[in-house]
This record gives sequence, C-alpha cells and structure tokens, in this order.
Amino acid sequence: MTGWDVLQAALPWVWVGMVLAISFLEAPLKFRAPGITIPLGVGIGRLVFRALNAIELALAAAISVAVLAGDARTSGIWAALAVAWIALAAKAGVVRPLMDRRARRVVAGEDAGPSRMHLWYVGLELVTVAAVGTLGVLSLDAIVG
Repeated sequence: MTGWDVLQAALPWVWVGMVLAISFLEAPLKFRAPGITIPLGVGIGRLVFRALNAIELALAAAISVAVLAGDARTSGIWAALAVAWIALAAKAGVVRPLMDRRARRVVAGEDAGPSRMHLWYVGLELVTVAAVGTLGVLSLDAIVG
C-alpha cells in the first residue's frame, strides 16, 4: 500500500461528506433561518455552490492523480471515477451556470418564475454521491483486500 493508495481511498469520503453536508443539509436549511429572504438565500447559494464545485474539481483531480500513481486500479475504479467526472462536468459546466443566470435575476428582485434546474442539480448530486461512494468502497477494497 502506497501513500497514493491511501489518498485514493480517503479522498472520496471527503468529497461525499461535502456534497451530503452542503447539498442535502445546508442548502435547504438556510431558507428556514430567521430573516433569510429568497433573494438572500439564493445569493448565499450561488457563493456556496461555486466554492463546492471548485473544491470538487480539486478533489476529482487529486483522486485521479492518486489512481494513476498508486497501485490500486481496477476497471470498477476507473468506471466510478469516470462517472464522477461526468456528473461534476454536468453540474459545474452546464446546470449551475444556468441556475446562476436565474439566481442573478432573483437576487436583483425579479420574478424569475419556476425552474426545474434544481431537480437536475439534485439528480446529479445523487449520481455524484453514488459514483464517489462506489469509488471509495472499491478503492478501500483494492488496498485492503
């Protein structure tokens, strides 16, 4: 077992934890805080999710390097990593920019109307958690088993 293998097995759990904590806990709860208006909550969300996607990109890159440099590589690990990258690219490169345009209008006080983009983003977050969790399990199995 190398240091790369340890990173490959540990970093997915950091990523999963961040997505679960931010997307499925912080995001919906912030709108229940006293004094938080929809425009204020949306403005906070823009900042938080931009930061989350940047950290996810760094984690995906670090995990990719660890997989390439380490000894724990299987076809399942490569497949889970590929799905994680695809979900991240779709979230950060397609869905979040569309949501961001709408969010800027909401923050400016416009009635932007209903949007299904949040459902797409949540769906991609579920794919991310499944793929990265699978990557974590397979990586642990590869270095321990």
